[in-house]
Formats: sequence, C-alpha cells, structure tokens
Amino acid sequence: MTIAERTTARLAKAGFGTRALALLIDVLGLVIVETIIASILYGGNLNGPEPFGLIVAIASFVYFWSASGGGQTLGMRSLNIKVVKADGSMLDHIGAFIRFGGFLVSCVALLIGLVWAAFDPQGQGWHDKIAGTYVVKA
Repeated sequence: MTIAERTTARLAKAGFGTRALALLIDVLGLVIVETIIASILYGGNLNGPEPFGLIVAIASFVYFWSASGGGQTLGMRSLNIKVVKADGSMLDHIGAFIRFGGFLVSCVALLIGLVWAAFDPQGQGWHDKIAGTYVVKA
C-alpha cells in the first residue's frame, strides 16, 4: 500500500447524497450569479454568448476546488466536505482544471460518471479518478 493509499484510507469519505446535495447548492448558486452578471453585462438580455455560463462554471469550480478556495465550493462548505488529492493535500489550479474536465465528461456521459461515486468502493466519480482526488469530510 502506497503512502497516498494509506492517507486516503484514513480520511472519512463523503457520501453520495451529501455530494449530490452540495452540487445542487452549487448549481443553484451559479445560476443566480450567472444571471446577475449576464444581466449587468448584456443589459438584461440573458441570452449572452453561449460559452459565458461555461466560463463562469470553470472559473468558479477551479477556484473553489483548488487550495485558493480551500478545496470547498459553497455547497461543499455548507455541508462540511472538501476535495483533496490522494495524498490528502490540496489541489492546485491545474489539478482543479483537470477535475473540471473530468466533471464535464462525467456529465456528458448521461451523468453516469457522477453516479459512479455512489457505487465505487472509494466513493470516487470519474472526475475524481481522472484527477486523483477524493471528496472527504472536512
């Protein structure tokens, strides 16, 4: 067993329901923030450029999942869970960006990659496996 495996074995993993509720809180928050920003930038026209929502989501998740945001989105913070690397350390911005790319893949695949965390022995979704991360109790 590697040091990283021993480290993550000691950490209490977050349950699927907690993770799903945190994501729901985050999505609702992002929709509100995106609506406010779009209404300011585009004069009330909420049909701004197509990639605008994706850019807001990338910036948000990369910031919050990385050490800058303490590994916790607002939803994760409210439910006392956080994202860590396999060795228990915080993600850097590149690692958080990779995790977000895996998150998009997980979503595009009919959310199977997200639901995977409910059945995985380590509690990892595809995006966690891709980035080498775990969601643990803070």
